[in-house]
Amino acid sequence: MKVYCYDRCSTCRKALSWLDGRGIDYLKIDIKTEHPDVETLRAYVKTSGLPLKRFFNTSGGVYREMGLGQRLKDMPEEEQLALLASDGMLVKRPLAVGDDFVLVGFREEEWAAKVP
Repeated sequence: MKVYCYDRCSTCRKALSWLDGRGIDYLKIDIKTEHPDVETLRAYVKTSGLPLKRFFNTSGGVYREMGLGQRLKDMPEEEQLALLASDGMLVKRPLAVGDDFVLVGFREEEWAAKVP
């Protein structure tokens, strides 16, 4: 399992602590320096079954600075994917990716149901 996260993110630290407490192996990836590309994000969105909007870090500074709250509703999906792929700080974290699941953000009950 891969977990894209940011070290200064308290939610990421909580998720990693949860995984560690259960002895679950994972590959930690710094989302700021090694963010997923467009094709990878497209696959993650498809696997997750979630709307693309859920992949945006709506509480992040970059999101607010770019005024994306208003702009996303009229932005084509391809442009949204390209935007997400351009800056890892736009991607909601943690982003956990397994063989048959993608989890966006950390909700303990959701992770407990999906993470082996």
